Amino acid sequence: MINRELLQPESIVVIGGSNNVHKPGGAVVRNLISGGYDGTLRVVNPKEDEVQGIKVFHDVKELPPTELAILVIPAKMCPDTVEMLAAEKGVRAFIIISAGFGEETKEGGVLEQRILDTCERHGAALIGPNCIGLLTRRHHSVFTKPIPNLNPKGVDFISGSGATAVFILESAVIKGLQFNSVWSIGNGKQIGIEDVLQYMDEHFNAETDSLVKLLYIENISNPDKLLFHASSLIRKGCRIAAIKAGSSESGSRAASSHTGAIASSDSAVEALFRKAGIVRCFSREELTTAGCIFTLPKLNGKNFAIVTHAGGPGVMLTDALSKGGLHVPKIEGPIAEELKAQLFPGSSVANPIDILATGTPEHLDIAIDYCEKRFDNIDAIMVIFGTPGLVTLYEAYDMLHKKILECKKPIFPILPSLHTAGPEVEEFLKKGHVNFSDEVTLATTLTQIMKTPAPAPPEIELFGVDVPKIREIISSLPSSKERGGYVSPEIVRQLFGCAGIPMVPEMVSTSKDELTAFAQKVGYPVVAKVVGPVHKSDVGGVTLNIRSAEHLSLEFDRMMQIPDATAVMVQKMMSGTEVFIGAKYEERFGHVVLCGLGGIFVEVLKDVQSGLAPLSYNEAYSMIRSLRGYKIIKGTRGQKGINEQKYAEIIVRLSTLLRFAREIKEMDINPLLADEENVVAVDARIRIEKD
Repeated sequence: MINRELLQPESIVVIGGSNNVHKPGGAVVRNLISGGYDGTLRVVNPKEDEVQGIKVFHDVKELPPTELAILVIPAKMCPDTVEMLAAEKGVRAFIIISAGFGEETKEGGVLEQRILDTCERHGAALIGPNCIGLLTRRHHSVFTKPIPNLNPKGVDFISGSGATAVFILESAVIKGLQFNSVWSIGNGKQIGIEDVLQYMDEHFNAETDSLVKLLYIENISNPDKLLFHASSLIRKGCRIAAIKAGSSESGSRAASSHTGAIASSDSAVEALFRKAGIVRCFSREELTTAGCIFTLPKLNGKNFAIVTHAGGPGVMLTDALSKGGLHVPKIEGPIAEELKAQLFPGSSVANPIDILATGTPEHLDIAIDYCEKRFDNIDAIMVIFGTPGLVTLYEAYDMLHKKILECKKPIFPILPSLHTAGPEVEEFLKKGHVNFSDEVTLATTLTQIMKTPAPAPPEIELFGVDVPKIREIISSLPSSKERGGYVSPEIVRQLFGCAGIPMVPEMVSTSKDELTAFAQKVGYPVVAKVVGPVHKSDVGGVTLNIRSAEHLSLEFDRMMQIPDATAVMVQKMMSGTEVFIGAKYEERFGHVVLCGLGGIFVEVLKDVQSGLAPLSYNEAYSMIRSLRGYKIIKGTRGQKGINEQKYAEIIVRLSTLLRFAREIKEMDINPLLADEENVVAVDARIRIEKD
C-alpha cells in the first residue's frame, strides 16, 4: 500500500542516522537536510547526542509520534524496531535501507516476513528492505548521489535495483533529464514496481502529474497488473520505457517443438511490453535517452533533417536512422539552393546540411529556420554542434535554446563536446533542455520508440471462433498421463476448425488403400508424413512431390517401419512462401504467440516476433512488420508477397483459441503456405497438459 505518510510525511525519523556522511545513516540525514525537508526531522542513535545539527534520541522508546521511519540498522534489529514503531509511535510508513534479508539467506527471509506482517497488521506502507530509498520533491529519503533536478513535470523513475538506479541517474543527469520522483523498491516485499504503477494510474492527474515513466525491472511478479496499469497510463497520455534485466535464462530449456526451443521468458517480456505499449530498452543509455526523447514534442512523421558542422557524425546518424526505418530525405531544388547561397562556400544542403567546421551560430540559425519554415518534407530537426576547442559555444547554444522554444518541429540537440565545452553544455542544460551526446544511441532509441505500438485494446476478437466447441473438445480428452504429450492430427484439425484456421486437405490412416484413394481424390502431387515421431524430418518421415499411387505405396510401407510410427498422413501438396506461427504457455504471463518465416528458417535465423494472447489485429500487424524478413512477406525482387491480412487473421484467431484453452502448453504451425490469395496450415502440432 502507498499512503500519505509515505509521500507527504509531516515527520520523519532516521533510525541509525549519524554524523558520518560516508555511511548510509549519515548520508540519508544529509540528503533530507540539503533537500529542504520542511517537516519535523528526528534521529535515533544510541551513541550520539547531536547528528548534523539535530538533537538525537538515544532509543526509539523516547520518540514522540512520527509518520515515516527510515531504518539504517542491522537486519536482525529491524523486525522488533518496526513492531515497536508501528504499535506505539504511530508510524505508518517505513523505508528500510538495511540489507541482509531474503535476498541473502532463508533466515533473512523470515525477518522480512515478520516486518511485512507487522506493516500489514497496522496498515503501514513498506519500501524495501535492501533499497536506496525514496526520492520525491517532498523528501529526499535516499542515501546515494546524484540528486537530480526535481520538478513536477520531470520523470518518474521506478527501479528494482538500488545500485542500478544510481547508475541510471548518473546517465540521466549528464543528459539534463529532470525527475519528479525516484522509487527504489529493493526486495519489493510489499510495494513492487507494479504497485507503484497502480498507484500512479489510480491517482493520475494529467494537469499536475509527470507524463513520463522509466522502469528498471528485475522481476515481473504480476504481469497482469503491470500490463493493466501501464497500458492505462499510456492511454491517459503517459509514455513509458523500461529495461527488463535477466531475460535470457530460459532460452536453452529442453523443449520438444520449434516454439519451445525459441520461446523464452524474454519472448514473454517482449510480448507483454508490446501489448502494453511500453518502449523496451536494453541499456542505461537507451533508457535515459528514451526519457529525454519523451520530454520533447511528439513526432508527427519519420522525416529528419540533420544540421551539422561535422560531416562524420552526420553520416553516422543518417546510417543509424535509415537502418531503423526512419528517413533522411534528400533536400534539393530552388529553396535548397537559396539556403546554400547563405552559407560558406563548400557547405552542403542535400541532407545532412553541413555548414562546415567554420560555420557560425548565424549559419546554424539560418539552417534551422529553413528546416522549420521552408522544407515541408521535414518533420524534425537534429542539430550536431560541438567544438574542436578553438571557440566558445555560449552564443551558439543560446541561439539553439531560442530555436527550441520557437520551433513547432521537435529539435534534437546533439552536443558531443562534454569535456572541451563542458561549461557551455552545462549552461544549456540549466535552461531546462536535454542533450543527446551520442547520435547513434539517439537513432537506435528513437527507432525503438517509433516501432512500439499503442496499447492493445482489452477486447477479445471472438468473431468466427467457436469457444464452447473448443472447450468441449478439450474436456473430452483423456489426462496427459493417459494420452501422452501431443494430440492426434484429428484433434488438431478439430480445434483449428473451431478457430477458423484453414488447413490443407489431409488424411491420416493405417490403411494404404484409404490413403491411395484419398490421394486420387485430391489429385497428385501429394506429401506423405509419418505420424508418431515428433521431429518427422529427422527420422526420414517426410516425402514431398509424390506423383503416383505406386510411389505412395512404397513410401507408406517404408514409413510404417520407422520406430514409433503409428500411421501415415497424406496431404495435398501446395506451394507458396513458408511462414510460421507458434505458441508456448509461460507461467504467470499466459500464452506467448510467435510468428516468423517458416521451415528451417525458424530455428536457423530465429527471426521471430512475439505477442501475448489474446492479440488484436494491430498487434498481429506489428509483429509481422517487425520481422527482419518482412520484405519477403511483402514481396521483393520480383517475388510476389503473401496475403498479409490473412496471415494476421490466423495469428489473431489462434490467440483467441489459446485464450480459452490454457491446457495447450506448446503449439507449432510450421509451415503455413502463403501466397497472394491464401494462407493455409500444412503441418501443426499441439501439446496439451490436462491433469
